[in-house]
Amino acid sequence: MKQAAEDQPRSPQTLPSLYAPVREGLDQVEQILRQKLRNDHPFVDALVQYGFRMGGKRLRPALVLLSARASGDLRREHVVLAAAIEMIHTATLIHDDVLDEATRRRHLDTVNVRWDNETSVLLGDYLLTHSLCLASSLGDVFACRALGDASRVMCEGELRQIEGRGHYGLSEPQYLEIITAKTAALTACCCRLGAHYAGAAPAVAEALVRYGLELGIAFQIADDLLDVLGDEATVGKSLGTDLLKQKSTLPLIRLLERVSPDERAEIVGQLAASGNHHREILRGWWGRSDALAYARSQALARSRSAVDALAAVPPSPARDALAGLAEFAVQRQY
Repeated sequence: MKQAAEDQPRSPQTLPSLYAPVREGLDQVEQILRQKLRNDHPFVDALVQYGFRMGGKRLRPALVLLSARASGDLRREHVVLAAAIEMIHTATLIHDDVLDEATRRRHLDTVNVRWDNETSVLLGDYLLTHSLCLASSLGDVFACRALGDASRVMCEGELRQIEGRGHYGLSEPQYLEIITAKTAALTACCCRLGAHYAGAAPAVAEALVRYGLELGIAFQIADDLLDVLGDEATVGKSLGTDLLKQKSTLPLIRLLERVSPDERAEIVGQLAASGNHHREILRGWWGRSDALAYARSQALARSRSAVDALAAVPPSPARDALAGLAEFAVQRQY
């Protein structure tokens, strides 16, 4: 039986084409980042510049600006907040690399490898405080509260994931709660800020926040699939770190649900062994269950839910770009 046309995966649009409606705004974000993240002390300046060389897709700044364009006018506040959010995101990546003992990101040595863990933690903290100073420059408590709430929820999600590390008893609903907190909270915040400062109607603002949540969940499930299946040379970062740290992600949760009790015990025992060989261990197990196909289907379902949420947003090139980003999130190879 042929797959239904609407289920056929399409080639994702490129990020430059999706960002076209807000290209000028993103250029302004880059100007702010270059301007604000300079330091008179050579060592600090070198660290900050290196950290932002590992900056990647600029997805979160684009979400702020596209949500603004899709719901009203793009204002200076959007550009400032987009820069602040990129600082927060970069800080979380630097901290994550310490937690995961990762060695590569964006095809570069991580900060913890090039320098050390202490430097990485302090650099992340520096960027977080810098982002809050930048947001507070608007003189509006809404922005600081939104960013503070999102950052707090992200940390809660990471702490919950650490709590369950090595137990392999995490359920799918618990996993979804964790990734909603640690990933989707920030993407939803991007859309919230974009809509708020554009003066969006309440129904439109609510739809954009819902889009951001669903997009973040889809993005994280796709990221979890890349962690077990991706090619490091293509992805440009250390893979298998979730497995190494004994974190339960959706593909593994589904696999452990579908195998027999004896097989489950065998897999858990193998994963508990030391060494970064877990991707190889699991490679032989994926074909015995629907775990990978199931995780892909769940990422795709969340992507579609994100697009469906945009039905309440007036048609525009920015809305089309948001829909394209939902497709990109699950089709990407990096």
